[in-house]
Amino acid sequence: MTGTTDLWSLAVIVGLAGVTVLARCFFFILDRPWGLPEWAHRALHYAPVAALAAVIVPEIVMTQGHLVPTWQDARIFGALAGAAYYFWRRGVLGTMLVGMAVYLPLHLGLGW
Repeated sequence: MTGTTDLWSLAVIVGLAGVTVLARCFFFILDRPWGLPEWAHRALHYAPVAALAAVIVPEIVMTQGHLVPTWQDARIFGALAGAAYYFWRRGVLGTMLVGMAVYLPLHLGLGW
């Protein structure tokens, strides 16, 4: 490594540390309480659901970057069974158990 590379790396590390400290201490630096606008507060209620959907849905309907080509996929049936149970009973643990109870026999038994 050259001297300029080491100075550049040090400058980047110091810059990133400064941005991190500023971002984390931003609310402590202000002299008055800061609140979110009402529209942003309402939007935050949907953020966990949106994040979960963004992670789960591609995992269910895609394989190796392409849409599932056939209906014989255990993930689809497990997700549908779990969703049906959730809308019937509103229980998270039961949703996972029912989904896995449908998924595992199809995946392991039939090789889907």
